[in-house]
Amino acid sequence: MAEELVGKKILLVDDDADILTAIQAALADTGATIETAGDGDQAIEKISSIMPDLVVLDMMLPKRSGFLVMERLKRGRKGGGPGPRVIMITGNQGTRHRVYAETLGVNLYLNKPFRMERLVASIKELLEAAPQP
Repeated sequence: MAEELVGKKILLVDDDADILTAIQAALADTGATIETAGDGDQAIEKISSIMPDLVVLDMMLPKRSGFLVMERLKRGRKGGGPGPRVIMITGNQGTRHRVYAETLGVNLYLNKPFRMERLVASIKELLEAAPQP
């Protein structure tokens, strides 16, 4: 089932280089174009420039948290289309954060540590369900 995400752009946002590397490796044979960002400000810049189909977004980031990135995405979406699908990943176990993330439009909220197979399967499901332009 390699190459099933050809033509899709995915942005991975995490300040932990090991996590970015692991997710990139797990997505390597999907055919998707993978970009990375190490903080919230870089995430906003890359979202604007590459317009990804999906963002894997850490909640706790330097410069601008994942929540602030989502707030910016939500403001930018009004009248401008649906925006990217978003999977938020976090080590925070609190339900209050999950609820807030969902109100901001996060499609899936995963607690760390998570099974890489689950993340990859979720990415594929969200991209397959995404409306075509």
